[in-house]
Amino acid sequence: MKGEEPLQLEARQRTPLQAKLCSAEEAVGRIESGMTVACGGFVGAGHPEALTSALERRFLSDAQPQELTLLYAAGQGDGKSRGLNHLAHAGLLRRVVGGHWALCPRLGQLALGGEIEAYNFPQGVICHLLRDIAAGRPGAITQVGLGTFIDPEHGGGRLNSRTTEELVERVQLRGKTWLLYHAFPIHVGLIRATAADPYGNLVMDEEGVIGDVLPIAQAAHNSGGVVIAQVRRILSSPAPPQQVRVPGRLVSHVVVAQEQDHWQTFAETFNPAYCSAASLPQAVAHEDERSFRADHELLPIDARRIIACRACEELTAGAIANLGIGMPEGIAVVASHRGLLADVTLTVEAGPIGGVPAGGLSFGTATHPQAIVDQPAQFDFYDGGGLDFAALGAAQVDRQGNVNVSCFGTRFAGVGGFVNISQHARRLVFCGTFTTDGLEIAYEDGRVRIVREGRVAKFVERVQQISFSGPVARELDRDVLFVTERAVFRLRPEGVELTEIAPGIDLERDVLERMEFAPIIRSLAPMAIRTGREGS
Repeated sequence: MKGEEPLQLEARQRTPLQAKLCSAEEAVGRIESGMTVACGGFVGAGHPEALTSALERRFLSDAQPQELTLLYAAGQGDGKSRGLNHLAHAGLLRRVVGGHWALCPRLGQLALGGEIEAYNFPQGVICHLLRDIAAGRPGAITQVGLGTFIDPEHGGGRLNSRTTEELVERVQLRGKTWLLYHAFPIHVGLIRATAADPYGNLVMDEEGVIGDVLPIAQAAHNSGGVVIAQVRRILSSPAPPQQVRVPGRLVSHVVVAQEQDHWQTFAETFNPAYCSAASLPQAVAHEDERSFRADHELLPIDARRIIACRACEELTAGAIANLGIGMPEGIAVVASHRGLLADVTLTVEAGPIGGVPAGGLSFGTATHPQAIVDQPAQFDFYDGGGLDFAALGAAQVDRQGNVNVSCFGTRFAGVGGFVNISQHARRLVFCGTFTTDGLEIAYEDGRVRIVREGRVAKFVERVQQISFSGPVARELDRDVLFVTERAVFRLRPEGVELTEIAPGIDLERDVLERMEFAPIIRSLAPMAIRTGREGS
């Protein structure tokens, strides 16, 4: 305007975003000792690597901040040094409340060594808890975790003797028992998006997951805290409002990350298939399946292949399914070679629906998903019984049908989304070898032969930690199978029943003598092992 001073004109033309832009070092400089920090991401997808690495550098350089509480829902790490491993320093952390720990071994070491207070809560519960914190509610009320080590009657999710405060309690509502996971203020939210527009609004069009960015931002803002967002780039014009995942009014600081700190996953810098739709769904579904087959040749006929083949028998056309990481991933390979993938909808707890889930350090994303919803919404669907089928791993099974996937000796993995998925899937298949540590089998002429027995039994009198409650599942009349390379078991009201045995396996020598409890045996059927292509 005429007569306006230059400084006044410059201030008027500045966008809201310009006041928020800063370096990663400046942003993490706002984090003070004793604060509670919530961090988003799933493995490497959506994790703000520039922010967590900058926070680590600050602590190593200045010994500040100290005594932080860290809250996160999904496992964020590469099993080595990236992700939340950056924050695994004694003195930097006082308390950690996390969903999955296996990819953050440095955090696990601090917990098992008693150097921090440590809790393991279900992934879906934590992302729902963030919404409840944002809404000012007393906490998350759910039945997820009942009967497991997270239940106050079995330890309350506390991982060591240093951890004494009860953060979950049993409550009675309308004649039923529920768990109340306590809410607490979030002082800092660390999130990631693809870009920020001139208002500071965040869009995620090149991210493989949406995750829990909005509830983290809302929880921090409504707790009077700060929200620090890492982005890849800045937009020159406002984003379409329907594409905004986090409104700029919630964002305190925006950091433009270097490319090495903003890989789409911890395995890939960028894969357009993880964030693109198909214009011809049926054609692309078959194209994706053919591509998946080309990239994933049938596994050799070993224990993993046999388990995947038998478990795949439970996967029916039209099912909405979740396949866990590790052993269950083989089911997708077998299903693709049987031509089933186009007839089922595979989902990932991070939010993708449809397409083909990625594995390894890209786990959490999917190739050409039909939709990507936010993580809390995905768990709403899971918790409400939306999954027709789920296949998950099992490290230990006991006579009550309890399963342990979270703690083995001195190693701690955590449960992640396992508790939500296993507690509510309509048909549940646990996949795992019958023994472990040295097991070697051969498959010849349709018969299984134990070449070398594993040294460690997996069907035990009592599991080390209850990640899945057999008694709760029996009370709810859940359809639960345990599939191994030599036998199949089913959970019955009376306990664990042996129902199938593989050809070539001796019942006494290879099964019963290798179990620490006697299963129910009524009648035995031969275990179906279709190892060929297209269902043969």
